[in-house]
Amino acid sequence: MQCTRAIPRQGTSAVAFPGEPPGDDDPLLAFAPYLHKQPRRNAITPDVQRAFVAQLAATGIVKQAALKVGRSLEALYKLRHRPGAEEFAEAWDAALERGVQRLEDCALERAIQGVPTPIVSGGAVLGSWDKPDNNLLRFLLQQRLPDRYGARGGAATGTSGGGVPGGGVPGGGVPGGGTGAGARPGAAPAPAVFGTADDDEWIDKINLQFERLRRKAILCGEIEPTESERRDIERDKTAFFAIC
Repeated sequence: MQCTRAIPRQGTSAVAFPGEPPGDDDPLLAFAPYLHKQPRRNAITPDVQRAFVAQLAATGIVKQAALKVGRSLEALYKLRHRPGAEEFAEAWDAALERGVQRLEDCALERAIQGVPTPIVSGGAVLGSWDKPDNNLLRFLLQQRLPDRYGARGGAATGTSGGGVPGGGVPGGGVPGGGTGAGARPGAAPAPAVFGTADDDEWIDKINLQFERLRRKAILCGEIEPTESERRDIERDKTAFFAIC
């Protein structure tokens, strides 16, 4: 993923960090496109449909993908709803989901690794440091693992039982969390179910970010590696620091 802004530190939007479009052999592009009976010069041909899906998977933004392939949003949405374009619509949805996952990964990286923040003293900028975004990390944890990190009790104290301080949504509940409309007053929250595949995948992402930070600190000489890490570095230094 490479920043497209002239000044990388200003690349804070999703558009500034597009991912790599899927290759021609990606199953995402193996759908049966809509075939025009009498295609016009500006028709959305099968090649354009696949290019649009590829760009949508890379950006996660329909408008940006439409601009990339030179077609209007109106024309693309009209094609999506035509009889015979069902597989194009399914590929569209799958590409959008892939793009959203990429944006989620970007948000997690930003939350843990931080963003460049100036160090100012006496009106002068002395340097900068990568400031982690704890609020963003809290939000991501609450949305992805609400049973573990979401608000539980609905109290106005700003904390949640077993959750993250200051977490939750107005009213103390979380979507699907067992509080709010339809919940029996005073009822105990539903028992949390941990260990699902989705939970494990999200936790693996967090662990990978922390491991990346640790190895980067070792590479920069900020911390000393453990004996096990020293052996791994001696065995294959390039592989050890590949995730940095």
